[in-house]
This record gives sequence, C-alpha cells and structure tokens, in this order.
Amino acid sequence: MTDASPFPLPVRVEDVTAQWLTTALRTRNPGVTVRSCEVIDTVFSTCSKIRLRLDRDDAAIAAGIPELIIVKGGFEAHGRRYHQMHEREVRGYRDVYPYVPLPHPACYFAEYDEQEKQGIIIMEDLVAKGVEFCHATKPQTHEQVARRLGYLARFHAATWDTPEIEPGGRWGDLPEFFAVMQDFFDEKSSAENWARFMAAPRGVASSRHFQDRDWLVASWTKMAAYARSLPHCVLHGDIHLGNLYIDPDGTPGFLDTLASRGPGMLEVAYHISGSLDVADRPKWEGALVRHYLDELERAGAPAPTFDEAMAQYAILLLYGYFIWITTESHYQAEAVNTVNAMRSTMAMLDHETARRIADL
Repeated sequence: MTDASPFPLPVRVEDVTAQWLTTALRTRNPGVTVRSCEVIDTVFSTCSKIRLRLDRDDAAIAAGIPELIIVKGGFEAHGRRYHQMHEREVRGYRDVYPYVPLPHPACYFAEYDEQEKQGIIIMEDLVAKGVEFCHATKPQTHEQVARRLGYLARFHAATWDTPEIEPGGRWGDLPEFFAVMQDFFDEKSSAENWARFMAAPRGVASSRHFQDRDWLVASWTKMAAYARSLPHCVLHGDIHLGNLYIDPDGTPGFLDTLASRGPGMLEVAYHISGSLDVADRPKWEGALVRHYLDELERAGAPAPTFDEAMAQYAILLLYGYFIWITTESHYQAEAVNTVNAMRSTMAMLDHETARRIADL
C-alpha cells in the first residue's frame, strides 16, 4: 500500500476503513499497517466515538498502536453544525499538548478538514486502559479537585500572558473563548429557547434570581468584556466532570478539549462549581483557589492576589450556569444538566454574582 493523504476525512462511520486508518496512522508512524478493523460499538453525540478493534501488523504493534482504539469525529448530521468544536479539539491534541502537556489519552492522529467541516482524532481506548470516568452525579473529593487544579495551574502557567498567544505567536490563532462562544450563546439564549430551558427541570432547579432572560443577555455581555480585560492563557476549554477521568495510578486525566484563549480563572470557577457537592463547595473552594494560585506562582506565572482571583471567580461563574441551563438533553442527560445548574446557581448566590456583574 502506498502512503496517501488522509484527506478528505471520512464523515460516515462506514468510511473509517482499514485502508483509511493505515493512511491516517502513517502520518505519525510511517510504515504501520492496519490489515482489518472491526467496529465494536459507537456512541453518537455532538462528537461521536467509534470503538474499533484493529488487526495490526508487526510495525504497528512495535509503534505502540493498541488493538483497541477510539475514532472521534462529527459522524452525525447535528454534529456537523458544531464543526468548530471538532476543530478546537483537534487543535488541542495536535497543536497544544505536544508543547504544553496536560494528562490526556494517547493520540495517534488529529486533523481537521476545512472542506468537509470534519475533525477526527484517533486515540487510545480508555476503557481498555481501566480508567475511572468522572460523572456529574458523583461529586469529587477535596483531594481529587486539588490534584486536578495543580495540573491545570501548571498548564495555564506555561502560556500565561505570553506573546505566543498573540497574533503571529504559536497559539495566536486559537480563538478567544467568548468570541467563539457568541453564536452558541445567541442561539441558546433566544426567547423561545430560554423559555424552553426555564420550563425544564434544570430551569426549575435554578434560583429565580437568574431566570430572567434580559438579565442573562446583559450580564453575559458584561462578563465577556470583563474576561477580555484579564490576562489570558491557553485553556482546555471544557473541564466538567463528564470530560474527566482518573488513571489507575490516581493521575487526573482530561478529555474533550476545546482549545482556546481566555482567563485561567474561568476554568477554575467552572470546574470547582460543577465538581463539588453543594455542602462541600463553600467549605473547600477558598482553599482550592489558593492551591491553584500557589501552583500557578510556583510554575512561574504572576498569579493574581487571592481577593482578585475570587472576584474573577464570582463573575465568571455565570458561564457555567449558562452552559448547564442550555445544554440539550440529547448531549447531556437531564439529570446532569439539572445537578450542574443547581450547583452553579448556589455558587452564584453565595458569591453575589449578579451584584458583582452589575458593578462592572
């Protein structure tokens, strides 16, 4: 078999053949061959996952290509609408992680096809590896969140306010977080959609103080402008529990990156507010933010003061609230949306998010 281009990337499951896999895998490991492949199962969502069993030649085995792999991409029509998400995940695996490590699944191919509006990643199968997948219905312990924030702080510090995230820099063309989110916000915050979400369990579980659509739209605009005024770094982009796992040795792992540029505290607020039980968060969050700041400074970044960080935290909590109020139940189960919306709304009340945003 002669080496060829993996483009155009497949957009149907049936087009993920042994021949295409061979071509794709050879972009990083020349000479490897997949003799045949078998689809074990598929999970269709915004970004679909195809689990495959490979019949590999000796070169592929020697290169470390495992028997079981996952092929991720936009393999459903509704997933194509959010092709920017696939591109950002590809950018994370292809353009960020090789230079700024964050524990993640081993990746063997990551490319985006502008013409097909498709992004595909070939990675190890974490089920076969025996990891523990995190889940919104199982809140994390203080130790688990602290350990994850340590890794996140070192990841953020490596690009904190660096020229490399400015135009012409290595990551200068990564999208600014709230700019790339604006179309999604406009769609999901429409009057029709907002009424639908407020009538759902996640809306009923949220405080009445945050149910007014006009307040949301005005507050989002002010929060986004405030976020742009803060020092930026490269972000993972989506560290809720459904995108996280724990290796058998206890190392926290990060899935489903949406690589972008933004303030580090955005991810801290999103992760803490969505990962802790509502009884634990008020007791632990201050110490956890201090731990993040200490690790940030230890890694060489000019960390904000604790008071500055908590002000950022309070304002940026709005992002997580919006996400969990507006995530469709065919992407995340309603139980997940509801518990996270409830956690977010409790945190916003505790930190007077509405007042802080009004004062901007």
